[in-house]
Amino acid sequence: MTPAHPDTLPLPSRRDFLAAAGASALALGLGGCGAGREPVLRIATNQWPGYELLYLARDLGHLDDRAVHLVEMLSTSDSIQALAAGTVEGAGLTLDELLIARAMGIELRAVLVFNVSAGADALLAHPDIASLADLKGRRVGVEHTAVGALMLHSALERAGLRPSDIRIVGLTVDQHPQAYRRGEVDAVVSFEPRASEIEAAGARRLFDSRAIPGSIVDVLAIKPSALDRAPDAARLAVAAYFHALPHLRRQPADAALRMAPRLGTTPETLLRAFDGLELPDLATNRRLLQGNPSPLERSAGTLAEIMTRENLLPRPVAIAPLATDAYLPESMP
Repeated sequence: MTPAHPDTLPLPSRRDFLAAAGASALALGLGGCGAGREPVLRIATNQWPGYELLYLARDLGHLDDRAVHLVEMLSTSDSIQALAAGTVEGAGLTLDELLIARAMGIELRAVLVFNVSAGADALLAHPDIASLADLKGRRVGVEHTAVGALMLHSALERAGLRPSDIRIVGLTVDQHPQAYRRGEVDAVVSFEPRASEIEAAGARRLFDSRAIPGSIVDVLAIKPSALDRAPDAARLAVAAYFHALPHLRRQPADAALRMAPRLGTTPETLLRAFDGLELPDLATNRRLLQGNPSPLERSAGTLAEIMTRENLLPRPVAIAPLATDAYLPESMP
């Protein structure tokens, strides 16, 4: 597949700000395995806690780099461009980013649900704004992404307001805390760990992703051609994740100590970020990925409608087939 034209690439993702923590240089064009081995499955990720469990699995010795190579990217826009160019076969993406990639002609299947936002995304306001209805006429900072649009749309709908009732201020997430502290916005749609920073500065939480359960999801998406060519590598990647997940739950301090340096944060901050994320276990993953349509595909359909209405999709996109549970392990380690 030819590389996507820059004009077709998605806007910066809500995950992209974490690149500022010092992501490694792009590792594209990696070599394959030795003779007789299954080709390497290259998975792109930018820095986000939900994806970090793959690196934890590697650190714990459960992920063989000769079969599955993790490629560190500066942003999910870079990940999607690498998918388009064929320099990686899979990526960690939010569900909206998966839809954008498919609209660009990049065929992908979700084989794992990393996390579901359950409070990690929030609308935060100055203390003098007591309710969502009080946002009328106020300045609200938000990223121009599908997740930002979904959060703002849901909050305004609950308040009985329209977008024209507020003054929307476009801000990248790294600008959120400073814009709030400087009084450049009255409220902001943000996410962890920035949301906690803004709350610490005195903001009131008016709405968060717990009010729209299952809507904001991160997945491991892989090209069907790669799944056909290297099914064992895909199964290894998913199984490795389910080795890391119980380690995080049983030994959170050790897991955070291992993961925090690569994310450029402290173990304590990282564990707080995980507080706002649901990390589906194997049984929940199977439930989310099974069925025709699967629950994940139903969520994608709802999200696609919102993205189309907000002009966040370059063209209409077919939802199914989008998910498969065929690469999940039989049981948890």
